[in-house]
Amino acid sequence: MSNSRTKNTVRNIIFGTANQVTSLALSFISRTIFIKILGAGYLGINGLFSDLLMMLSMADLGLGTAMVYSFYKPLAENDHDKITALIAFYRKIYNFIALAVAIIGLSLIPFLGYIIHLDKAIPFIKVYYLFFLSNTVISYLFVYKTSIIDADQKNYVVTKYQMLVNICRVVLQSITLLILKNYFIYLIIQVFSSLINNLIASKKADELYPYIKKSNHTLDQAEKKSIYANMKSIFLYKISGVLLNGTDNTLISILVGTIWVGVYSNYNLVIIALNNFVNIIYSSATASIGNLIVNEKPKKRFEIFQSMQAISFIISTFSTVCLYILFNNLIYVWLGTKFILNNYILAAIIANFYFGSVIHPIWSYREATGLYMQTKYIMIIAAIENLILSIIMGNLMGMSGILFASLIARLTTYFWYEPNLLFKTYFYEPVKKYYITLIINAVLTIFIIAIINVFTNHIIIDSWLKLITKTILVALVTLAIIIPFYYRTSGFKLLLNKIKTLPDR
Repeated sequence: MSNSRTKNTVRNIIFGTANQVTSLALSFISRTIFIKILGAGYLGINGLFSDLLMMLSMADLGLGTAMVYSFYKPLAENDHDKITALIAFYRKIYNFIALAVAIIGLSLIPFLGYIIHLDKAIPFIKVYYLFFLSNTVISYLFVYKTSIIDADQKNYVVTKYQMLVNICRVVLQSITLLILKNYFIYLIIQVFSSLINNLIASKKADELYPYIKKSNHTLDQAEKKSIYANMKSIFLYKISGVLLNGTDNTLISILVGTIWVGVYSNYNLVIIALNNFVNIIYSSATASIGNLIVNEKPKKRFEIFQSMQAISFIISTFSTVCLYILFNNLIYVWLGTKFILNNYILAAIIANFYFGSVIHPIWSYREATGLYMQTKYIMIIAAIENLILSIIMGNLMGMSGILFASLIARLTTYFWYEPNLLFKTYFYEPVKKYYITLIINAVLTIFIIAIINVFTNHIIIDSWLKLITKTILVALVTLAIIIPFYYRTSGFKLLLNKIKTLPDR
């Protein structure tokens, strides 16, 4: 069982990484063409509508996470009847959700004028919004069936097809912008590529699990009640997550200006890409953890957590150092001076990234254990705190105030609460071990940034070649400090042992 978990996790990481590398390269090309042809105003609209529709994603009531969680046990026990019953149950709910999202999305159209603030008006803006809404609704049509692939650790099966579709999408969208300069067709291609990706994933689910086509099994009332109870807890997480992560662009648009949403979105593109890389590792491992929780004892759970935490510290520190030292250099070489944000905003962006990255192992265990019931209220507090602070600090400090408000809300709520609960409930270990290593890693990260910044701050980066050279230098120096620092930790040793035994598996 352990061998299977490791193999599937590694496969998911390899295919997921390949997909993200391709997506990132294509995103840079597409974004560059988009800005050159359409300008920052349209870029701001892109970011704003994405934010609004992220808020609409609350309509699924956290069902996606509850659904994946509910598949872990029947998959481990090879219980086809239960899986079939779950599929039939979720299909009905998601059809309703798709309709609800469409209705709520349409009801927001009269209020767009109060949210969008542009110096130069963009025609057909409501029509563009409808394309974004259609794209969101489509995403709900097949998720009830494809989530079983996620729960069974077989994302790698569909990732290669998604990569191909995304390549075709970006190529067609880029050609459309360069030749026709038409945003309508650009969005139509976006919607159709989403539909194709969902159809492919649905077809693969049918091939991998042919028994899910049967609909002669149903859940009893007790099972439905249990799922609904889990959904309620996750729903609170969903609302809180949206208010924490999905309101920044909206508040920036209202308090600072919609065009600044576009400028910020260039930084956010890189942050999202890095987060996606990090998420590949942890989302690939989440189903394995779900299996681990079912079959292993607390000592084994904690050992795997330590290994994941070692990975998290190395990735978080490496990424944060590189971001702080190189971010504005990248934006300057890529887009020019007018798209560079000041150091206060940069610090807020990177601090949010760092603390979001180091807590990923905790979130992976939360997802796999279904530990939502006990932690739902702390997330509500975080969301309310973030919204209040964002409005106050946004009016006082502008964009940096909005972003720092999110950081403060995180650090003063779930960032300390969730580890405490997880260690007490599933590891039976003192949580101070976690906090001590967290503080040490934060200090190490700041130390590395300070040292490298002293030696590289005077270097002028005005070409891609110089940027690449500086990136290689910063990366090598950072790794030269991080790896020896963590080499002797128990988590890193366990990770090395896993890697060494992979060829034998």
